[in-house]
Amino acid sequence: MSDLFVKICGLKTAHDVDVAVEAGADAVGFVFAPGSPRTVDAVTARELAARVPAGVLTVGVFRGQPLDEVRQLTEESGVRAVQLHGDEGPEYYEALRAEGRTLLRATAERVERCGEYGEDLLLIDAPDPGSGKPWNWGSEEFSAPEGRWLLAGGLNPGNVREAVQTTGAWGVDVSSGVERERGVKSPDLIRAFIEAARR
Repeated sequence: MSDLFVKICGLKTAHDVDVAVEAGADAVGFVFAPGSPRTVDAVTARELAARVPAGVLTVGVFRGQPLDEVRQLTEESGVRAVQLHGDEGPEYYEALRAEGRTLLRATAERVERCGEYGEDLLLIDAPDPGSGKPWNWGSEEFSAPEGRWLLAGGLNPGNVREAVQTTGAWGVDVSSGVERERGVKSPDLIRAFIEAARR
């Protein structure tokens, strides 16, 4: 087993959460951003997060939402991490900083290092987030940032190993790559992804 950090995102059911945790995920993500087939409400996220042991990070995912809404949903759901996936500036990270809370910044732009906005973890998504289309990891367009960063976008059990070897990513994040149909996770694919990522 390697020490690669693995996050399974867009979980909506207790069974999927249990499968991800049992398979060895380091983090599980709940989507609060509107308009996604993976969106859950704060009550559902709280029930799901309560199933997760202390050693696994529970992450609320937001995109372009007002700061007050992000703060309220974070507190109501009880997630231990906040992932901002829009054009939120450093002021969001400053305002959301709290004892025991991990902040993730997700972007599809070139970033030199993790922490430029005050985030604890950086997530590098593909240019078209949520499309399932990956980066061309070996091209000059892609440059790995410094620090703790997760690769996302178009990953699946068949390509995650090559992606990690090519980019040297500290961690990986997957959502659509472990779904049997849009918004519906496959327990077999979740297990296969985590196993392949750590191989």
